[in-house]
Amino acid sequence: MDESDRRERILVVDDTLATIDMVRTALENEGYEIMVATNGEKAIRRAELTTPDLILLDVLMPVMDGFETCRRLKAREQTREIPVIFMTGLTAVENKVAGFDAGGVDYVTKPIEIDLVLSRIRTHLALRAVRRELEAQNERLRDEIVERKRAEDEVSKLNTDLERRVEERTLELKTANEQLKEEMFEREQAKGALRKSEERFRALYEDNPSMYFTIDAQGVVLSVNPFGAEQLGYRTEELIGQSALNVFHPDDKDAVQRQLAACLRKSGEVSNWELRKIHKNGNVLWVREAARAVIGSDGKSMVLVVCEDITERKNIEEQLRQAVKMEAIGTLAGGVAHDFNNLMTAVMGYSDLSLKKIAKDDPLRRDIEQIRKAGERAAALTSQLLAFSRKQVVQPKVLDLNQVIAETEKILRRLIGEDIDLVSVPGPALARVMADPGLIGQVIMNLAINARDAMPQGGKLTLETANVCLGEAYAQRHIGVEPGRYVMLAISDTGSGMNEMTLSRIFEPFFTTKEKGKGTGLGLAVVYGIVKQSNGHIWVYSEPGRGTTFKVYLPCAEQETEIVGLDAGSAELLRQGSETILLVEDDDIVCDLASFSLRMYGYTVIEAHDGDEALKICCEHEGPIQLLVTDVVMPGMSGRELAKKFESLCPAMKVLYISGYTDNAIVHHGILDAGAAFLQKPFTPEALARKVREVLDEPGI
Repeated sequence: MDESDRRERILVVDDTLATIDMVRTALENEGYEIMVATNGEKAIRRAELTTPDLILLDVLMPVMDGFETCRRLKAREQTREIPVIFMTGLTAVENKVAGFDAGGVDYVTKPIEIDLVLSRIRTHLALRAVRRELEAQNERLRDEIVERKRAEDEVSKLNTDLERRVEERTLELKTANEQLKEEMFEREQAKGALRKSEERFRALYEDNPSMYFTIDAQGVVLSVNPFGAEQLGYRTEELIGQSALNVFHPDDKDAVQRQLAACLRKSGEVSNWELRKIHKNGNVLWVREAARAVIGSDGKSMVLVVCEDITERKNIEEQLRQAVKMEAIGTLAGGVAHDFNNLMTAVMGYSDLSLKKIAKDDPLRRDIEQIRKAGERAAALTSQLLAFSRKQVVQPKVLDLNQVIAETEKILRRLIGEDIDLVSVPGPALARVMADPGLIGQVIMNLAINARDAMPQGGKLTLETANVCLGEAYAQRHIGVEPGRYVMLAISDTGSGMNEMTLSRIFEPFFTTKEKGKGTGLGLAVVYGIVKQSNGHIWVYSEPGRGTTFKVYLPCAEQETEIVGLDAGSAELLRQGSETILLVEDDDIVCDLASFSLRMYGYTVIEAHDGDEALKICCEHEGPIQLLVTDVVMPGMSGRELAKKFESLCPAMKVLYISGYTDNAIVHHGILDAGAAFLQKPFTPEALARKVREVLDEPGI
């Protein structure tokens, strides 16, 4: 076969088959004939037998590395002229110098950029062709000189022609070199642009405040950004390689599998769904996920997922559903009560008429009296339905809740019995409210009866009042609440507490957990209706085995004077701080609010979502931590247990407890010691900063 028709032959030397396959495929597609060797000795033998036009040589190989292989090739007459291009992951300057010292003509780094390798191969094959052509021309020139030695004029002419040709070839070589330099410069610019693009993508992926996941077709997590892992309480390495199902709510796992399968079938399309995930500490997070199935570089399907935490939105939606449901039930109850009242009017009226017409010894009289009593009970039931539906007549007056409680205390003591301790904690300088005194008394009575029934073996019932200011953040999280100044009435018991299912239905008419015949299921429904009719709202904090606190918030009367400490300008008078505070709160929304508020006042805040995380942070933190601000009731380790552990780790650290329960209820439950620094939720940023400053400024132990 004519030499000009032969395909250029390239020997690829590498101990990694994947690299060989990749390079072989790319070069064969360009028309080169490829030979391979997996170590230095095989490469030398192959080069001696086949004399390739160029050698791509790996540096890091067992037995004999690429530098030694190159030196041996250059030492042999048959192979010394073959251009050698090194391929390696070594990028240090000294490694490149070693490669050129060994006889290499060029140096490309791994991972291999095929376009760059092809460019280098073309360049060095072209240079070798030029060099061979020059050598052939020189050989012909020598023959001509010998043959025409005697013809000096001809020789001179040939010499002149040779010089011209050499200049032309040199110019061509210079041009080729300039083109090579320009191409190398462009390649470096492209590499720099690619590097910047990768850095931007990495920053977008790792620093973005959204949760990013990549999972394979079997649901195994391939990657997750730090924010995504952190939102679930994990480190990235704890999630990668694990089934994505592990972080979903048990009731949603079947739905997750169905959604994943549907997403894989619709490759390239965006799928959306809303499901529940479980935080490492056990909290439930609602997330909205947007997912798209794509084909990876390995040819396998994978799913890209972007998650958004919508827990707060779901909570608000649930509150809205509850509010709409209660409104609908109230409308129904009001309509039924109205018609029922008409019927009871007839029943009781005709009963009275019948009683007047018959003698006292008539045998029918007892039956009619029973009908009359049943009518009275039905009328009382109707009155309660009207209270729930907010259709009863009210006579609002300016009230002092402390006085109302004092006036009902004697009745309450008889009502709850001797086994239950009644504790009254009136708030100082309590603002006035505009409400019907009789209805507010009924609220207190109904809540006290509910608390009594939750403590059949006895316990403590705490009635507490306080001035509070509900801010914008609290109002946004609670449907129907306007920000402003309120008077809080908290009624707490040490009873059995309630689970989430019971809590979601306690204000519904006729819903009761009591035995048949021991309750109508209207007591709390009436409380709800009265509070709503008084332009207030009611909130419940309860956990099984930890008792219950009902908080009634009534707006301050408009004619009331300003309450000391609640004026808007007081926040400006708060002294800034510079101390370090460890904040432990399992509710992300409350944690974010408290952390932002304290940083606003100059404090350094370290966040933790449970006791174990707080202990770990304390052990790893360099420098003092002056204050622990911790929720009282948390999954796993309670705030009190956490503070006990810190007594030995950081004896100088002060502690401030926060909770949705009132401080007196917490103390009476035995959860905290009397005198412990305490701040009740909901609190304003100013109230939190003021309390923190107060605790920090207290004399040390």
